[in-house]
Amino acid sequence: MSDFSGNFNEISELLQKGKAKDIVGAVQKALDSGASAADILEKGLISGMNIVGGKFREGQVFVPEVLIAARAMNHASAALKPALAQAGVQPVGKAIVCTVKGDLHDIGKNLVKMMIEGKGIEVLDLGVDCPETKIVDAVRDSGAKVLCLSALLTTTMMAQRDVVDALKAANLRDKVKIMVGGAPVTQSFAEEIGADSYTPDAASAAEVCRAYYN
Repeated sequence: MSDFSGNFNEISELLQKGKAKDIVGAVQKALDSGASAADILEKGLISGMNIVGGKFREGQVFVPEVLIAARAMNHASAALKPALAQAGVQPVGKAIVCTVKGDLHDIGKNLVKMMIEGKGIEVLDLGVDCPETKIVDAVRDSGAKVLCLSALLTTTMMAQRDVVDALKAANLRDKVKIMVGGAPVTQSFAEEIGADSYTPDAASAAEVCRAYYN
């Protein structure tokens, strides 16, 4: 059996460096060498994003580097998608992300989305300034197991509570794990509003989200 570890390491390193064009060629080379799409995803792309996430959490890299790495991940994922589909490889699960009503900030939400996708989870991004009704409909219709709510302002963080209450009123609260985050949000606030978890950064959010699918 051939040893594809060099291909996987190359893909991981290209992703960490954000080499979007080069990584597409590396993915194709791995496929041509006979590596499975699932292994390329797991041992190349997800492995690389896990390293980026760890460095981000430890303050070794910052938002620009993460965004560049995530762009490379998106290019590589697009190149790999047909092979994954042909092999019948399914996402681990589905998560919803959004910034709550009244809040137009999206960098934190986008980082969380990218990190979660880097764990092999499909993400439904509802965008910013998202009303409770839209979130309730998405939980009801999407089959997502996790809901990630971002709020970057003290004036909008209370909208996270409104979403929890709206899901309770719709009898959907037990259908989804609710994760909250954002600059003003704390663990005690998460407990107060009845959320399932609080994480201080995108890398931690992705790890907690992935754990809900174990």
